[in-house]
Amino acid sequence: MDNQQQNNYKSKTAELLLKVKAIKLNLSDPFTWTSGLKSPIYCDNRILLSDPISRNIIAEYFSEIIKNKYDDVEVIAGVATGAIGIGILVAQKLNLPFIYVRPESKKHGRKNQIEGKFYENQKIVIIEDLISTGKSSLNAAKALRESNLKVMGMVAIFTYGFNKSIENFKKNKIDLDTLSDYNELIKKATDIEYVSDIDSVTLRKWNEDPENWS
Repeated sequence: MDNQQQNNYKSKTAELLLKVKAIKLNLSDPFTWTSGLKSPIYCDNRILLSDPISRNIIAEYFSEIIKNKYDDVEVIAGVATGAIGIGILVAQKLNLPFIYVRPESKKHGRKNQIEGKFYENQKIVIIEDLISTGKSSLNAAKALRESNLKVMGMVAIFTYGFNKSIENFKKNKIDLDTLSDYNELIKKATDIEYVSDIDSVTLRKWNEDPENWS
């Protein structure tokens, strides 16, 4: 993916996220993530699925990246639950099988962690909706590798761009592409006055050190 195309994805995806109001802000009463981290911003990419035009654009962007970078991919895998919907759309566009990965194995039935039909040594590209620390995304990659599948890379809609996540992906040797990122989102949100200049400063400070922000 060349720089011009990458910048186009970043700008257009950030614009879509803001347009469908997938970005929620609350600086006075921050959101609490599953990890316990306090955040003044919440990105709910699943709202994209409710808008037919937006979800089709995102699926097309994913498809373009995968065709250009992973032309020999055999299966598309979505990370449950956020990336199942968009993952199915991407698999449909590429005419490929689709599977999805749970956070952990079920406690009943066949006790699967990976749902769907696949074979050992098949080449997989993982679809994810959001990257924060990368823990859940890398857990999915680990499960696929332990099932003797070849993980070629991961493509996500959005990343917060935390240093911790960058280090985690490098450590686990997972190639990650994202359609947009936090810096582009805040820039676009400020340009269209979705957030004020003052709030944008606060949001950037949070991103620099989220664990100690208050």
